[in-house]
Amino acid sequence: MPVNGKLELTIKISEFPSDVKTENNLKTFEIDCDGQIVSVTLKPKMFKKLEDAQTNFPMWVAANSFAAPKAFAGKMGQPTGKGFVLAEANIQVFEKKPKEPAAG
Repeated sequence: MPVNGKLELTIKISEFPSDVKTENNLKTFEIDCDGQIVSVTLKPKMFKKLEDAQTNFPMWVAANSFAAPKAFAGKMGQPTGKGFVLAEANIQVFEKKPKEPAAG
């Protein structure tokens, strides 16, 4: 009998999706994760975080994950022919700071 566990996965992007489809006011795009294509659908408020980062931060990273404590909620959804759907996705955007050069 299997032991119960939680699947934890984080997907990070640092570029704005170029092929975004809008249907019923929801924004859908795909993320290529090492050959696994993850389909993400965001509510307008969540997608606005990406738009704001693109406008306001010279460098940024967005992360979405599911089943991770203190992270963004979502569920691994239906499999697709190329990957899977990220169901109930949330996203958080952080300004990425350039690393200081190492003193040497």
